[in-house]
Amino acid sequence: MKRDSGAETTRNMPDVASNSMVDHIHSTLDWVGMSEIHLPARVSDTLAGERPISTSIQAYVNLSNPDAKGIHMSRLYLMLEETFGDHSVSAESIELLLKNFLETHDGLSDRGFVQFDFEYSMRRPALKSSYSGWKSYPVTIKGTLSDEGMRIELAVEVPYSSTCPCSAALARQLIQDQFRRDFKEGKVDADTVFEWLGTEQGVVATPHSQRSVAQVRVLLGDSCGQGFPITALIDAIEGALKTPVQTAVKRVDEQEFALLNGQNLMFCEDAARRLKQALDPQDCYRDFWLRVNHLESLHAHNAVAIVTKEVNGGYLPIP
Repeated sequence: MKRDSGAETTRNMPDVASNSMVDHIHSTLDWVGMSEIHLPARVSDTLAGERPISTSIQAYVNLSNPDAKGIHMSRLYLMLEETFGDHSVSAESIELLLKNFLETHDGLSDRGFVQFDFEYSMRRPALKSSYSGWKSYPVTIKGTLSDEGMRIELAVEVPYSSTCPCSAALARQLIQDQFRRDFKEGKVDADTVFEWLGTEQGVVATPHSQRSVAQVRVLLGDSCGQGFPITALIDAIEGALKTPVQTAVKRVDEQEFALLNGQNLMFCEDAARRLKQALDPQDCYRDFWLRVNHLESLHAHNAVAIVTKEVNGGYLPIP
């Protein structure tokens, strides 16, 4: 009788992890798993509904049994595909996934972790004109399940423009000096000054500004629901800073952007305080950590400010 060569091959395949005669160091491990798992998925946004994303995933469990050689890594991958083939990424589906991680590693693990990194595209209107365009925001979602319960975190990065208050004051002084040189003493009629202000000779200096980035992490509370407040968080950040970078613009939009920059001069400390003031009252966020990065146009280094909600046992104010 002809044997099934496939079955025979399977029976004879070595299971090195289980049967190796080589002794191992008996020790627990904080996390074991995989990173750079690329899967298509859908994410549940509390304002925008379900949106398709292409995500890079990290998935881990701890190894709490020092006598075990390792975990069942392939199970993590298969459960990711199974879970997010049927469900969007939400607080509920993440908890379901991590419970399955631990159930299939009973006796090996008592903590599970998953992280999703993806670009979140949003169509944003221009400031004044009818134009609009797509902006892409880096987003991270983390879920941790342990004896302490379920922990869900959301992080976003938002680019904006910041104009230096010191530079603006120095530019104004130079314009005043030029005015005095050009007109010296005596009365000047308004039309002459009006024309002078529209020339490069009149406005001899402008303040420097730079593209800046706000990095914000929030620990989500139960009041956030099952979806993620991605759009709501981005809107809150851009609303507090007032000068988010733009997409498609006409001259009227560029002029409005210049006006917003002039009316919202800010050091990195000012930007951080604005964001803290905007996030503090929101009950949905049990904790937050934020870092603003002003990518200096004057200096070769960046200006940075970091602030947290300052709750007991919360985020540490570290870079």
